[in-house]
Order: sequence, then structure tokens, then C-alpha cells
Amino acid sequence: MDTNKEAQNSKRIAKNTLMLYIRTFFIMIVNLYTSRVTLDALGVDDFGIYNIVGGVVIMFSIISASLSNAITRYLTFEIGNHNKAKLGLVFSTSVNIQFLLSFLVVLLTELLGGWFLFNRMQIPPERLNVAFWVLQFSLLTFVVQLISLPYNAIIIAHERMNVFAYVGIIEALLRLSAAYAIVISSFDKLFFYALLVALSAIIVRFIYGCYCSKHFTECKYRFGIDKKLLKEMFGFVGWNFLGTGAYILNTQGVNIVSNMFFGVVVNAARGIAGQAENGVKQFIGNFTTALNPQIIKTYAENDLVTCFKIVRQGAKYSYILMLFFFIPFVLEADFVLGVWLKEVPEYAVLFWQLAMLGVLVDLPGAPLTTLAQATGNIKKFYIYVGGLGCAVLPASYGLFELGFPPVAAYITYVVVYTYLVYVRLFLLKRQIGFPIRPFVVQVVGRGVIVTIVSFVLPLVLANTLQEGGERFIYVFVSSCISVCVSTWIIGMGNSERKKVISFVKNKCVLWIRK
Repeated sequence: MDTNKEAQNSKRIAKNTLMLYIRTFFIMIVNLYTSRVTLDALGVDDFGIYNIVGGVVIMFSIISASLSNAITRYLTFEIGNHNKAKLGLVFSTSVNIQFLLSFLVVLLTELLGGWFLFNRMQIPPERLNVAFWVLQFSLLTFVVQLISLPYNAIIIAHERMNVFAYVGIIEALLRLSAAYAIVISSFDKLFFYALLVALSAIIVRFIYGCYCSKHFTECKYRFGIDKKLLKEMFGFVGWNFLGTGAYILNTQGVNIVSNMFFGVVVNAARGIAGQAENGVKQFIGNFTTALNPQIIKTYAENDLVTCFKIVRQGAKYSYILMLFFFIPFVLEADFVLGVWLKEVPEYAVLFWQLAMLGVLVDLPGAPLTTLAQATGNIKKFYIYVGGLGCAVLPASYGLFELGFPPVAAYITYVVVYTYLVYVRLFLLKRQIGFPIRPFVVQVVGRGVIVTIVSFVLPLVLANTLQEGGERFIYVFVSSCISVCVSTWIIGMGNSERKKVISFVKNKCVLWIRK
């Protein structure tokens, strides 16, 4: 790839990342407040019920998430190939698949979900009827979001991140309105909240559909399914199912198992940790979302040198970005949760800290997975990665049976997903010749050293100052400074530092001329 094109791609990634950061920062602030209001309005038991019952439906996202990855991959690949006819075919086939899948999800949930709700879950008897309606509204929300996936994917594939950002902000405001409504409502708060979340999903689906139909010619819906493409996509989905399924089982599956052993209080704590984890993942995921189309497009163009470079840089900088959250949120977990929530559930602090660690160790593997998906040949990759990843759920169940506390599930997750980063590396080396040593040196080696150095000053302050708002500010600011300095000195290579200096100089010159 020529230098000019590489610069344009870097600029596009930076611009898209900035738009997504603005979106996620706003959403994260709103979600933090919404979670506080919702937990306070519903109470610990009803909040736990909402998380565990909704988890029954979310289990089906094993399939939908796999399809989402397939749709995004095929749309982005055809954009890279500049094949508009095939692009329209992929989109229409994707929409039809989602309608079919929605019907199957509704059928299975109505047949099995209700039975599991009334016969296996530990829910107070007087709340079972409301829990049933939460299941129905959660199912409606899921189906609407499922049908929206091809529209979301085409926006990301075209790298229209500004639209993605605006709609995300609207969605956050709708959820905030739902949280405020249950505070002032005289209806059953759990029932009313589940209903309002479903209505929010319908509004967002309508906005995405209108925008895509107006701006992308390939979004003109055509009835029918291309059998050859369907077979190819389902082959991709079938193997991707293992990786996505492992993650869903290791989160929602473990959530259900935790309920069976420890009850809804632990589910409430896992719900709080999960919301914080998802918020941070969305923030960091903005970088990889902006990065992924470039990985797939450069692979489609057979520019492997640039593709591998993007993968390494994506893995390194997504890890470093996570350190800005990881260090202060782990050291100040008690204070943050105390300010965020009026009532902090038991285990919430420890779950929060380990959930942050789980996100950190898994991040370097995300660009590697995108690269594997770009090849389209993912059978062996997901047999190993998905198969080994599924170990968290049975291991957690076994540890609970032996009398281990609920925190054992998080520790198991951290160990397994750390190992999976290296499994991905060796598989890609054998499949497409991805160089392992530069990744280990530039991403893992530098990342570990940056982490250790960045922890020193914030850890000293956290152990010497009295807990409170002032200490949190000191710890947060010192964390940011430590990460920036250690990244500049240790995390970046010479060429990267030169690019940053050149970029700053050019911006200063333009500013002075104005």
C-alpha cells in the first residue's frame, strides 16, 4: 500500500474512532446513571430478576452474534472487492435469514423458556407472573434487535460511524427516559421497565431502516434467498457459532448457573459488574469497530503487510486504551460503586474488579479474530478457540459443586481467555503465515511492561491517601499520566513516535496559519 493511501486509512480510522468515542462516552455516562436509578427503583431482587430472566433470551444470541459477524464480514469483503451486485445480494439474503431466525427464536423461547422460568429458576413465587412478562418483552426486544443487524452491519461496513454514533445517543436517551418513567410510574416497575426497553428497541430499528434505505442502494430489499450464498454464510456461521457461543455461555450461562447455586443477590452483583464491563467494552470496542473494516478490506485486496500491521497496532492500542479505565476502576472500585449505587450488592466490588481484568486480557485477541474471519476459512480456528473457550461454564459449575465461592467463575474466565490469545496466534501462523514474534514483542511484551510501570504511582496514592473523591481524582489523573508517559517511552516504536510528532507539528502549522 502506498504511503498516501495508508495515511488516508489512518485518518479515517482516527476520525471514526473519535465519533464512536463521543457516542460511547455519552452512552456510558447515561448508562451509569440509568443503572443507579433502575437498581434503586426496582430493588435488588427485581433487578436480579430482570438480569436473569433477560439472560434466558440472550442465550439465543449465540446464533445471532455469529450471524452478525458473518453479515459484517461478507458486506465489508464485497465493499473491498467493489462488487455492488454481490453486495446487494448479501444484504437481502441477510435480512431474510434474520426473519427466519427470529421465528425460530420465538418458537424455542415460548416452548422452553417458560418451562425453565417456572421450574428451574430461583424466583420469589409472588414475582413469577411479572417475570413471565419480562421474558416476553425481552424476547420482543431481542427479535427487533436481531432484525436490525443487517442495517447496523452495512453502516459499519461503509464506515459511517457518525450515523452509528447519533443513533446510539438516541437509544441511550430512550433508556434514560425509561428509567425515569419507572421512578414516577404507579405501575409495576419491573413490568413497565421491560415494556419501555422493548419500545426503545422498536424506535431505534425504525431509524436504522429509514437511513439505510435512503442512503445505500444495496439496502433495497428483495424477497428470496440465494442458496449458494446461504450455504456459504451458514458454513461461516456454523464455525463462528463455537466462538460466539463460548462467550455467551461463559457470561449468560454462568449467570444462570450462579442463580442455581447462590440466588438472585449474586445475579444482581453480576448484573452490576456486567453493565460496567459492557460499558468499558463499548468504549474500547469503538477503536476495534473502526479498525475491523480496514483489516478485512486490506486482506480482500491481498495487502497482507498492511493488514498484519493494522492487526498488531489494533491489539496494542486497544489494550493500552483499556489501561486508562482498568487502573483507576480497579484501585477505586469501592469508591466508584459507592457513589454510583445507593445499595451495593454483596460481591459487586470483587466481581467489578475481575470483570475489568477479564476485558483487559481478552482485548489483544479481538483483532486476531477479525483477521481469521477476513480469511473466510474459520473451521479449524473456531474448533480450537471456541472449543477451549467453552471450558469456562462446566469448570465453573464443577467448582460451585465443590463448594467454591461465586468469584471462582470470574477467575476461570481470566485464565482461559488469557490462554486463548496465544492459541489464536499459533493458528493464524499456520493458516496465513501471521508473524508471531513481532506480535509477542510489540503487543504482549510492551503491554505488560506499560501495565506494570503505569500501576506504580496510582497504587502508591491509593494506599497512602484516605478514600474519597479527592483520592479518586489523584488516582485517576496519575493513572492517565502514567499510561501516557509509559506508552510514549515503552509502548511506542521509533516510527510511531515520529508519526505522532509529525502529526502534531502539521496541526500546529495549520493552526498558526489560520
